[in-house]
Amino acid sequence: MSPIRPENRDRYPSDWKAISLRIRTVRAAGRCECTGECGRGTHTGRCPNRNGQPAYGTGSRVVLTVAHLNHTPEDCRDENLRAMCQGCHLHYDRDHHRETAAATRRAAIQATGQLAIEEAQP
Repeated sequence: MSPIRPENRDRYPSDWKAISLRIRTVRAAGRCECTGECGRGTHTGRCPNRNGQPAYGTGSRVVLTVAHLNHTPEDCRDENLRAMCQGCHLHYDRDHHRETAAATRRAAIQATGQLAIEEAQP
């Protein structure tokens, strides 16, 4: 199962699997490249998590992913990509996920022909 949502698949280049594999295995050598930009505050310097190994703190198996630093899947320049363990990636994306979830909820409400209370007041 792909971690990419079906509605976003078309936003990734056709060679995304190869790009992701290169970043995770060649550049990152199987280790999370996060140096604190995730905002977790749980590690100093580079995150010690390695793909397939137990994660520090939880012991769960690490899955190395590739994050788009600007949250734009079409932008696959190396400087916009960072190999991150799932914990760092989820924390890095948390504000972006919150914003997109709120926008999705607003769109669903508007699709019913209703306005949110704060929008309906003069």
